[in-house]
Amino acid sequence: MSEHAARERAALWAALALILSWGANFSVQKAVFAALTPGGFLFVRYLIMPIAAALLLFAHFGTRWPRLARRELWQLFKLGVTGHLLHVGLVTYGIHWSTAFSSSLILAIGPVFTLLILRWHGSEHLTRGQVAGVALAVCGVLVFLSDKLIGAQWQAGGGDLTLLVAAAFFSLYTVNAKPLIERHGGVIVMAYGTLLGSLPVLAVSAAQGLRVDWAAVSWPIWLGTLYAVLVAAFLGWIVWGWINAVRGVARTAPLMYLMPPVAALVAWIVSGERYGATKLLGAAITLGGVALAQFAAGSRADAARDSVPPIE
Repeated sequence: MSEHAARERAALWAALALILSWGANFSVQKAVFAALTPGGFLFVRYLIMPIAAALLLFAHFGTRWPRLARRELWQLFKLGVTGHLLHVGLVTYGIHWSTAFSSSLILAIGPVFTLLILRWHGSEHLTRGQVAGVALAVCGVLVFLSDKLIGAQWQAGGGDLTLLVAAAFFSLYTVNAKPLIERHGGVIVMAYGTLLGSLPVLAVSAAQGLRVDWAAVSWPIWLGTLYAVLVAAFLGWIVWGWINAVRGVARTAPLMYLMPPVAALVAWIVSGERYGATKLLGAAITLGGVALAQFAAGSRADAARDSVPPIE
């Protein structure tokens, strides 16, 4: 086997392992949120994440971190607010209120929001296939959520609505990050955005975080917290970037559609979530619509933009 083929195979196995990790992370986070409260988790997460971001910068640049113009630092701060305070904050509460399977499916709609934002900016003209994909995805979500709407499950429905808004913020983050990543690279944008975006999250979550009895937190919850913050989120982003570099974005992005089925399977095994035929049909329609919208003619560039993994 050639060196290139070996790297391709290693990248494929790494991608599948990462999808499994991200799928399982929804169930892990629900257990952690139940123990720490969503605000408590956000507080400890954003005490850890800046340290990880600083270590990443030291690993790449030593003590000579890149100097950026004040205007770009302001752009990175706004990017950090969008990605961390708004996206991650809303995702945390949305997952807590909803279910693991619903959370994974709703967040998979991100590419649809990206297309709509690009169309709104006037930088992308939607093809008929993309419009059909958007419409199909919306119908799928309505079918998927129909049991909650009919059963008046307002907390779970509110969680799903929160996740929809969070998915839109991540798409906004993805679009706004693109020019900065092209100029400075993904590591600088991720690390500086994390350092700057952590400050408002800590300010908002401090009150709940300080109410948690951290000495009484069990070691499984600590392990789950570290897994969610460092393995699934931080390390996952770095590994996903390497996978894209080896395999190419167009071949890697479709693997993201495996995440909701993995999340559903793990939640069924771990917490006993149950799925009726209507919910499974809605999930299939939604993922089919998202795939059509993302990979319809002329949307390869959008596939590249949405190859960025979820921050959460």
